[in-house]
Amino acid sequence: MKDINLLSTKAKEVRKNIIKMITKANSGHPGGSLSVTDILTTLYFYEMNIDPKNPKMEGRDRLVLSKGHAAPALYAVLAEKGYFDKEILMTLRQYGSILQGHPDMKKVPGVEISTGSLGQGLSVANGMALNGKIFKEDYRVYAVMGDGEQQEGQIWEAAMTAAHYGLDNICAFVDSNNLQIDGNVDKVMGVEPLTDKWKSFGWHVIEINGHDFNEIISALDEAKTVKNKPTVVIARTTKGKGVSFMENVCGFHGKAPTQEQAVQALEELNK
Repeated sequence: MKDINLLSTKAKEVRKNIIKMITKANSGHPGGSLSVTDILTTLYFYEMNIDPKNPKMEGRDRLVLSKGHAAPALYAVLAEKGYFDKEILMTLRQYGSILQGHPDMKKVPGVEISTGSLGQGLSVANGMALNGKIFKEDYRVYAVMGDGEQQEGQIWEAAMTAAHYGLDNICAFVDSNNLQIDGNVDKVMGVEPLTDKWKSFGWHVIEINGHDFNEIISALDEAKTVKNKPTVVIARTTKGKGVSFMENVCGFHGKAPTQEQAVQALEELNK
């Protein structure tokens, strides 16, 4: 059931925990974690058929965080959903912690696949979706990519594969915030027009505001009606969303805020 207030409240808590855990670790990727928060929150609290008490439940939906450096967002959502205690979030990137800089499927409940090397996640998602088709399972697979990641050739090989096999049980998201570690995506190596490119590769394409819960939900609902072809959602987002001094600032791609900056960020998010 759609509950925008619930999603908004959960996303706010996720963003606050992203700031807290990265500040505590003094390491991590706040910009892309904050930009993808609303997408992940909607997937876990509205869309996906999952059970935190049984992470390996038969027939569960799968999520592949291809942009693995946004692990803080995934960890915060998983903890908010109840996969593990929220206190563990504050051990991010510490020696012996289950929460490494990129998701580890062998350590973190709810993580379906270890990711981090950009460009590979969609291929893995294809494998999961093909498995569902072969064994006539009705689960769905969600893959979340970055827009800088669209510069990787393997993404487009995977795009051809999903279209060739008619994987209508896969829905991919592109977190399109136009910033990557070296600067603006369109300056480093332009990837637009993404909508036309994905259409030409045989995908059903939906373009949305990636911070509007109604638009995210509408896209997810539409994707489930599409038959015989995969769906990709081009989500236009803001890097560092929710924290004024981080928004659209390339420097916060992979830099932790200072203690003083964290205080300001949390004050803004609490408003």
